[in-house]
Amino acid sequence: MFPTEPGAVNKGFTAVLKNRGFMLLWIGQLVSQLADKVFFVLVIALLENYPAPAGLAENSMYSTLMVAFTVPAILFGSAGGIFVDRFPKKLIMVGSDILRGILTLCIPFLPREFFILLILTFAISTVTQFFAPAEQAAIPLLVRKENLMAANALFSSTMMGALIVGFAVGEPILSWAENSVGADYGQELVVAVLYLLSAGVMQPINFRDNVSFDNTQPVINPLADFKEGLRYLKKNRLVLNALLQLTTLYCVFAALIVLAIRLAAEFGLKEKRFGFFLAAAGVGIVLGAGILGHWSDKLHRKPLPLIGFLIIALVLAVFSFIHNLLLAFALCALLGIGAAFIGVPMQTLIQQQTPPTMHGKVFGFQNHALNIALSAPLVITGPVTDALGLRTVLVTMSIVVVSVGVWAWHNTRRVLRDVFLK
Repeated sequence: MFPTEPGAVNKGFTAVLKNRGFMLLWIGQLVSQLADKVFFVLVIALLENYPAPAGLAENSMYSTLMVAFTVPAILFGSAGGIFVDRFPKKLIMVGSDILRGILTLCIPFLPREFFILLILTFAISTVTQFFAPAEQAAIPLLVRKENLMAANALFSSTMMGALIVGFAVGEPILSWAENSVGADYGQELVVAVLYLLSAGVMQPINFRDNVSFDNTQPVINPLADFKEGLRYLKKNRLVLNALLQLTTLYCVFAALIVLAIRLAAEFGLKEKRFGFFLAAAGVGIVLGAGILGHWSDKLHRKPLPLIGFLIIALVLAVFSFIHNLLLAFALCALLGIGAAFIGVPMQTLIQQQTPPTMHGKVFGFQNHALNIALSAPLVITGPVTDALGLRTVLVTMSIVVVSVGVWAWHNTRRVLRDVFLK
């Protein structure tokens, strides 16, 4: 038996699909995720209508806007989790959606100045950092412990689906809104409606999180709460180990976003079609999540994270020696399956092992760590690849992934052995 895996799911997806509260949460997050992706496409498209400030070139406008969209995840990833432990989860999620919808509706009625668009983008991205940890903390409140694997598998597959579909349908949706609803405000209205629809879907959910507004709540101290979360992670090495594995996984995927551009050129594609490789990996994640959700009662005793790391390492090592495009897409899909074998069980483990009073702090810290894991490789992968070459980088990443996977497997077994001996 592999001890890092959660308990078996008795009925696969059947149990969670019959859970009304979870289904409303799932649909709400799917709509919200779609709104996030379409909003990103919207602000990029809107730049054509905004004059460049003095001394700022057009390409610099795009880069600055992307920084405004991503920096809040690094600055406020943990802060959002602090509020999750002190306020009702539904209030945070529904309120975040409503606020993002209102802010999006403000765009067409404000002066078309780049600085104003920058502030609104930063504000909407900041509000998102409160939604994410509340969403993760809400799942264990709605789903029985033995069904968490299936619930996380469903969430992982739809989050990746929203990522793929959102960017793909964003431009057609916005074009339709501009032509059919109104050129002045149609695009913003559609995005706002998506956010408000997500809020409406989640409104009937009863989370039973026993959080209320009273004078017994201690004063919010972000630094103290952050330190408390760190102390908990240091004490619970099982959760920390799972978080490190998720961080490694996100680092690999962030690096692959950059490497996919080089891979497209290697396989004779235009560089702007690098998204085909990411889409294939996304399909693999959906397949892997489906396998885990449906057959987790048979797979939960297997060393799934170790298998996932070995699959990813194999794909990275083989990638630099093949030249067939279809085989490359198949390998990307296999890599996605490996990623699901890591991400779904480790997220489930964190939810199972973290007490409700620490959900916000732990998931906020997780959100913070994963956002940094996604950002840092985007900065360093390009220069390192230019210096060492694509093949060297892929093989090196393969070795690192194998090392982390084996280390995590042995470390988890050692932690559990120490726990059982106490």
